[in-house]
Amino acid sequence: MMSAIVLVHRWLGIAFCLLFAMWFATGIVMHFVPFPSLTEAERFAGLAPVDRGAARIPVAEAVAASGVAGVVRVRLIQRSDAAVYIVSGPSRVRAVRASDGGDASVAIADAALAIAREHARNRGLDAAQAAVVAHSDYDQWSVPNGFDRHRPLFRVALGDAAGTEVYVSSSTGEIVLDTGRRERGWNWAGSVLHWIYPTVLRSNWSLWDRVVWTLSLLALIAAMLGAVLGIARVKLRGRRISSPYRGWHALHHVIGLAATIFVLTWSLSGWLSMDHGRLFSRGQLTAAESGVMNALPDWAAASSLDRQPISPSAREIEWFAINGTVYRRDRVSLDRQVLIKAGDAPRDGPAGFLDRREIQSLVARLASGCGVPSVLAGNDDYAAQSAIPGAPVYRSRCGDIWFDIDGADGSVLQRLDASRRTYRWVYSALHTLDFPFLVTHPRLRDVLIVGLCALGLVFSITGIAIGWRRLRS
Repeated sequence: MMSAIVLVHRWLGIAFCLLFAMWFATGIVMHFVPFPSLTEAERFAGLAPVDRGAARIPVAEAVAASGVAGVVRVRLIQRSDAAVYIVSGPSRVRAVRASDGGDASVAIADAALAIAREHARNRGLDAAQAAVVAHSDYDQWSVPNGFDRHRPLFRVALGDAAGTEVYVSSSTGEIVLDTGRRERGWNWAGSVLHWIYPTVLRSNWSLWDRVVWTLSLLALIAAMLGAVLGIARVKLRGRRISSPYRGWHALHHVIGLAATIFVLTWSLSGWLSMDHGRLFSRGQLTAAESGVMNALPDWAAASSLDRQPISPSAREIEWFAINGTVYRRDRVSLDRQVLIKAGDAPRDGPAGFLDRREIQSLVARLASGCGVPSVLAGNDDYAAQSAIPGAPVYRSRCGDIWFDIDGADGSVLQRLDASRRTYRWVYSALHTLDFPFLVTHPRLRDVLIVGLCALGLVFSITGIAIGWRRLRS
């Protein structure tokens, strides 16, 4: 039995020692430089104030003109060419002109360039040398599935000192992603390697999922067999623990013993990052729950909200429904909105959000036995945040299932059953060390992540040396 373990560990170790070294090294980079994305602050800063004097068709007419089935949300934004409605359904999004309901998708490079330039100016970025450099479905930074609704994307290089590039959706004309030269450079040494994220592989999600899941599982098996061997080969000489090996083997053995718990938990949690519903729930709404959240609103009733004038300086208007009632929210700044419900006075300032009673009425339709919603604390073990800083997030416990609802727009931020709560600890906590205590002490967390990953890297290098000698012999 032991000889079989030795043989399997030896050849799995030779096959995966370089991968382990890469994962530990790139993990350090990823901790400090995440994968490129457009933050809500950046997106909102790039919006222009909505032209309150522009002629607008009713929301219901925009929904009908879009041809999108099952519309659940509609937004109004001011693009460089015109005010447009962004009409969103469960599987499709489309832009129509607010003046006449005509198609407002972006098909030509000049239109995308104008949109990108205005976005840059609104954010205070230099766009004097901006140019469209690509029009494609995928590139290295736009492979995540969240961009599927917006493909193909126009990539516009601003030509500024930071090497900023922004991506314009052909479906809506919105900026959906930005990257910088430094960010891209570090991600080649971080996320791209760590996630095995070359465009040709990641653009096929199911293939990428199977490949990385399999590699992670084999790596975990190699680590587990190594732990068994490392402990079994420990020699006790009186009160001293020693290794029977010499040279690189001894170093590999000793460091492995010191790093066993970390290597095993990190390998396990890394494998679980690719779980995607295999062992744990995915935190998604059931079909019945989704039916409640995506129930078709009476968009004709939304016209009554238009009697309220658009708030001064509003940069985005959104219509959504809760419990069959259509609301309108005027985004006047990143952290402030005016919420309007038919028959009620506009809510502004700290009161410009959904209240506890409205959330309780919603979750009562999602599940039975729900308690009174509570406002989620910022340091909660299962944290969730609204896109609007300071907006309340309500948690309603419905038996074993918890729903976290955004008080800004009524969307479900998290659905936590027992499986998903467990997954939060065995994946996120073990892999990123986001334990509540460490989150409140970020410098200590930084030191631990860098130190442990560095230890794992040194351990992997000893494995590379041993593997190279084995192959040469």
